[in-house]
Amino acid sequence: MLKSLEIAGFKSFAKKSKLDFTSSVTAIVGPNGSGKSNVVEAIRFVLGEQSMKSLRGKSGSDLIFKGSKVLAKLSRASVSIVFDNKKRIFTEGQLSDSLKLDFDEIVISREVYADGGNKYLVNGSEVRLKDVLEILSRVHIGSSGHHIISQGEADRILSASSKDRRQMIEDALGLKVYQYRLKESERKLERTRANIKEVGLLRREIAPHIVYLKKQVEKIEKAESMRNELETLYGEYLKREEESIRTIKHSLVEEEKILHAKLDEFDTALSDVSVAESSTSAQETNQERNEKSRELDEVRRAIDELTRKLGRLEGMIEMKELEVSSPKVVEHKESFVVGRNDVVRLIDDIEHSLSDSSLHSTEALLSTLRSLKDSLKRIISEEVVSGESLSENTQKDVLGELRTSHEQISKEVHTLSQKEQSLSSEIAQIDALTREQSEKNREKDRARYEIMMKKNELVSEKTLLSVRREQLESREQRFVEEVREASVLIGQSVLSYKNLEINKDDTDTLQEERRRKIERIKIKLEDVGAGGGGDVITEYKDVTERDSFLSKEVEDLTSSMESLESLIRELKEKLDHEFKGGIDKINKEFQTFFSVMFGGGTAFLSLVAESKKKKKGEDEEEMSDVEAEEEVFEHGIDINVSLPQKKVKELSMLSGGERSLTSIALLFAITQVNPPPFLVLDETDAALDEANSRRYGDMIERLSEFSQLLVVTHNRETMSRADVLYGVTVGADGGSKLLSIQFDEAVKVAK
Repeated sequence: MLKSLEIAGFKSFAKKSKLDFTSSVTAIVGPNGSGKSNVVEAIRFVLGEQSMKSLRGKSGSDLIFKGSKVLAKLSRASVSIVFDNKKRIFTEGQLSDSLKLDFDEIVISREVYADGGNKYLVNGSEVRLKDVLEILSRVHIGSSGHHIISQGEADRILSASSKDRRQMIEDALGLKVYQYRLKESERKLERTRANIKEVGLLRREIAPHIVYLKKQVEKIEKAESMRNELETLYGEYLKREEESIRTIKHSLVEEEKILHAKLDEFDTALSDVSVAESSTSAQETNQERNEKSRELDEVRRAIDELTRKLGRLEGMIEMKELEVSSPKVVEHKESFVVGRNDVVRLIDDIEHSLSDSSLHSTEALLSTLRSLKDSLKRIISEEVVSGESLSENTQKDVLGELRTSHEQISKEVHTLSQKEQSLSSEIAQIDALTREQSEKNREKDRARYEIMMKKNELVSEKTLLSVRREQLESREQRFVEEVREASVLIGQSVLSYKNLEINKDDTDTLQEERRRKIERIKIKLEDVGAGGGGDVITEYKDVTERDSFLSKEVEDLTSSMESLESLIRELKEKLDHEFKGGIDKINKEFQTFFSVMFGGGTAFLSLVAESKKKKKGEDEEEMSDVEAEEEVFEHGIDINVSLPQKKVKELSMLSGGERSLTSIALLFAITQVNPPPFLVLDETDAALDEANSRRYGDMIERLSEFSQLLVVTHNRETMSRADVLYGVTVGADGGSKLLSIQFDEAVKVAK
């Protein structure tokens, strides 16, 4: 499986040198100081050896060729080892998932630089040391170096402590891969517990803040819920209010139109009544009646006066008729004068009476009376002047005049009587008309009163409409304020109320209930006082998300911890099982090789317990001030031997040769449990005599059936068992050289 080894600049190998391993046993020979052990150290180096002591150096720069008289000093050294992987014995490991090993050859390289820096490569790709060790552990090549046995180290397994010896055997048993996984799992478990503790601390730190923020958010959410409810209520309320205002305004406009129309109608009706009254004015009628009554009174007075005067005139006429008919009667002058004066006075009275009358019909009578009076005055005057008594003719003339006046007065009285009747009739008609007009006026007054009552009602309605108009204007102003207030409380989104639909069954009672709810919620919002909570909600969301993340982290970490604990238990059980099984196998092989080496005797490994103090509560989340300690036991390995025909029970009682044979027998036994792909034996046969060398050679041949052997030796018997021999010499340039030689040449070179 081991195909080749290539060395360049490593220690004494200045130039690139290559060893091909084509057989099961390859021997490397050469004089002391030639550099043959550097080949073994090159193998240690490339397989990840970290101990400078094992590489016989103090620092990485000590592994680089230092130069010679001929060759210059180098700045880097590299070693590459090639494995045959056609059977895919190298498999991908869990610790290097990205590392691909699906190749026919696996080339592991290591480079070291003058500054001490190292580089590891697998098939040309840079990897970690951890990856290299994991790959090798899967083919039972461990870091303990049990597959590389040198002369000075053969005794190391005997000299090691029981604990170190156990580690060497675990490495040889191929348990390293489990140990790597176990240690990695334990480290992960430790980190996981630490992370759980850290996350728990973080959660405890933010818990009070979360509680505080939660309360704030609850207040904000409550306020937001109330704002949402308020927005809904405001939307319904404002829409209903707007519709109500619009409806009321429209209703008022219509009512005002109807009212003004009715008022105009009543004003027209009142005007018509007034016009009717003015066309048939009661005042005019009364005035006409008064005039007629006054005229009637005058006529009646005139008739009465004339009738009375007419009676006197009739008496005078009768007297004159007597005088005229009785001439014997001597009338003296004084009696005539008396009679004359009476007639004149009567005529004056009549004239005076008629003059006081405003009747136009008496003008003719007055004229007649004046004429009569003038005639009488003239006649009497003439008679008086002559001193004579009235003549019969004169008296007859007077009588005729009187009779004419009587007749005229009678006619006038008759005329006045007719006038009286006419005026009475007219007055009666006027009274009837007045009564009729009064009735009409009463009806008009009633109509006017009714119109005025109705108009007053309309005026009252108009006043009420004005009040309602003022109330509507006040309501509109309040509505504008409510919209502004809602915009402040809710935001501009509240204006979307205009797009809402109003339920036909909506009532004023429901609207009033909305208003009360709005006021209650506003008061509650003032009490909550959770305005502008966007930052708090964002912070709460961030903190709760952080806490949820941490909680999930705890869950994941706890799950991971449980998985790791389960895996650790499984690995420990696996290790324990594999280890105990391996010990049984080693004991079997150890007994076989020991018997071969010593011709009998017994040899076996046993487990021993070593106590160790461990702090109780380590890696736990909560630890007390004084941590209790518990005692645990770790099992190491003791080597038990019993030589044939000797009472030797302790390793310390063995001689040097016996120790060498015992260690070789044990190492060979170990390799047989899980044979590594190759074994390097570096002069482990140096202290053997000829008989033991033959036994050693027999064991080499047996081992070569399971592993390739690379043997560095001076022993002729060992050389004889090799299929290929390489000789190492120092060239003229001061650097080591590799030569493929025959057996006889090898014997010479070894010397």
